[in-house]
Amino acid sequence: MLTDIAARKAKPRDKPYKLSDSAGLFLLVTVRGARSWRMKYRFGGKEGLLTFGLYPEVTLTEARDRRAAARRLIRDGIDPAPSKAPQAEATDTPTFETVARDWHALHAPKWKEHHAKNILNELERDVFPFIGKAAIADLDPPAILEALRKVEARPALEAARRARQRMSAVFVFGIGSSLCANDPAAIVVGALAPKRPNKKRPAMLKLVEIKKLLRDVEKMRAYPGTQLAIRLLALTAVRPGEVAGAAWTEFTGLDTDEPLWTIPADRMKAVEGQRADHLVPLSIQAVEILKAVATLTGKGPLPFPNTRWAHKPMGENTMGHLIDRAGYKGKHVPHGFRSTFSTRMNDVAEREGRDRDRAIIDLMLAHIPKDEVEGIYNRNAYMRRRRELAQQWADMLLAGFAPAASLLMTSRRSGG
Repeated sequence: MLTDIAARKAKPRDKPYKLSDSAGLFLLVTVRGARSWRMKYRFGGKEGLLTFGLYPEVTLTEARDRRAAARRLIRDGIDPAPSKAPQAEATDTPTFETVARDWHALHAPKWKEHHAKNILNELERDVFPFIGKAAIADLDPPAILEALRKVEARPALEAARRARQRMSAVFVFGIGSSLCANDPAAIVVGALAPKRPNKKRPAMLKLVEIKKLLRDVEKMRAYPGTQLAIRLLALTAVRPGEVAGAAWTEFTGLDTDEPLWTIPADRMKAVEGQRADHLVPLSIQAVEILKAVATLTGKGPLPFPNTRWAHKPMGENTMGHLIDRAGYKGKHVPHGFRSTFSTRMNDVAEREGRDRDRAIIDLMLAHIPKDEVEGIYNRNAYMRRRRELAQQWADMLLAGFAPAASLLMTSRRSGG
């Protein structure tokens, strides 16, 4: 089987050549050095060829995932080749892809750059290969549903639902521009596979348990940046991806009495249709963590980068793997710190008779109370009390812990 090292070191030759993986997947290296993922397959007695994109934009793991998705389609009697949707015959006939790109260009200036890039990437991955070359006016619900079924089969149910939403927005734009007469993507919404019920994430809710978990994690022989990321995650109760993807520019006032972490809206999970920057007041202990990790990564753009590429964020599963290694697999996941914070701080609110703190704790978790969207969902709402609660939680959680900087020395002595 092909290795990532072999793919990375592949050099151009006088003629194109292949580096084979398995089950039909191979990397084609051109004379100009381009490396393209391809897959040979047979369907209905005929040989077919799929293209999965260029390496390293598409990693070896991603290429194997796409190969697996294609093989599932073949097993289910579906040709994984792009949809046989009607093709635009005349060069001046607007295709779905051309209209979609016009729609994207119109809206991109009002979106965050990262969000705009994600939308275009999703269109290029999940929509254009199946209906991109079809005349937008000729597309009908069966063609839309066929394309979405291929995304669902990966399996990627959420990606399919987002793809349908993007398609629908493009059709609405096309209707307004007199390029098509209806929105077939709106009709198929009820035919999509139902959302899977959310699995309850394991979380340790007792303060004594979570303190022991942190101590066990910090005793591990591990990269100190990951240990510091877990400590920051536990203190701030944000989502793991928001710590992993943080940029230094998001943190302000670290040398003042009001240090703040502003998580941009495009990195936040959309809740109840609302999108806004999330403000996280930082405790003294959280600032100590950031100053400690700055000695490791302060020269780069990210506090918690990938250990191989300083400009790319830490992998989404990195913190979880370390918690598992410490002996907590199936008992606690990184997302579980949010449940720990909510449970313990709501207990404190009840004990102290501070009923209003419950809504403020929800606000700190970026939850929007359905009956208080207008009153409480405000960037600066209750900031003073939020800061007090953040410090109270930090004092409870890290009482008796060594300063964050000590993790750097401990890890270096242990060879981490």
